[in-house]
Amino acid sequence: MKWLITGGCGFIGTSLIRTLQDEGGHYIRVLDNLSTGTRDDLALVAGFAEKNSAQLTANAGQVELVIGDILDETITQAVASGMDIIVHLAANTGVGPSVEDPRKDCMANVLGTFNMLEATRHNQISRFIFASSGAPAGEVEPPIHEELPPHPVSPYGASKLAGEGYCSAYKRSFGIDTVALRFGNVYGPGSVHKSSVVAKFISQALDGEALEIFGDGAQTRDFIFIDDLTRAITLAATVENIGGETFQIASNHETTVSEMTRLLVEILQQTVAEKINVFNGENRVGDVRRNYSDITKARTRLGWKPEMTLREGLEATINYFLNKRTNK
Repeated sequence: MKWLITGGCGFIGTSLIRTLQDEGGHYIRVLDNLSTGTRDDLALVAGFAEKNSAQLTANAGQVELVIGDILDETITQAVASGMDIIVHLAANTGVGPSVEDPRKDCMANVLGTFNMLEATRHNQISRFIFASSGAPAGEVEPPIHEELPPHPVSPYGASKLAGEGYCSAYKRSFGIDTVALRFGNVYGPGSVHKSSVVAKFISQALDGEALEIFGDGAQTRDFIFIDDLTRAITLAATVENIGGETFQIASNHETTVSEMTRLLVEILQQTVAEKINVFNGENRVGDVRRNYSDITKARTRLGWKPEMTLREGLEATINYFLNKRTNK
């Protein structure tokens, strides 16, 4: 298949590209503005050629990188030409940044998604995978499932909900097989630039810094390992009769931030043999109290289920961070 992956230099994008490279035979085109991921990150998983939109070849087995922004309508149309599928990962991520700058969040996540859907439509691409989140559901009684009425708490949740809405509309108005995947809290090897709690806490602990838990730590999250997530994306790209659908992609386990932190610290102290300080700070605006997912629909319609336990995943992630520092 010929894949266009927006945000392909980032954590999830490079992990997906590694999976596709292992399968072999795919052409992969990456559109990225390098605001988070880098050329070096992409080079760790694939040899690639950097091209402008007029130089692209789409030869099987190749990876080509175009530096550009999803807010640029001209470049989004150009890079979509000839593709079989678009995986739209590029986004303004996280609750905190969306509260600090809701306009930036809206532009990237709403207008950027609209641009990519328009590129899909005008280039007659049959399938579009949208990276969403549990955030559109907002403050609801978990487990979150696909039929719950959405009540987003943060601008980030609202912008992802808008993206889901446009995906639904483009399926029903234009016949594009859009698939929205609501990712849980993704972690794992390759997350060196990620600002979510697992990656941040590992980096801080290895730097000798104290770990700040927002609020009392009783807030719950659903942590999903990166390899499990990329399997869900590849299934969403190939399983038939799922156009217009939304799926919760998570572990189906409710874990408090304090529980995750205790496990992380336990594993880290076995490795680095240093005391790690943890303290509780102020609550963060826009955070929901409880968040975990019912993944029944993903099991039955995608044939997907997570395989990595939280302990195994944290051990693998810590080893990645340690090896990266050792090999600098």
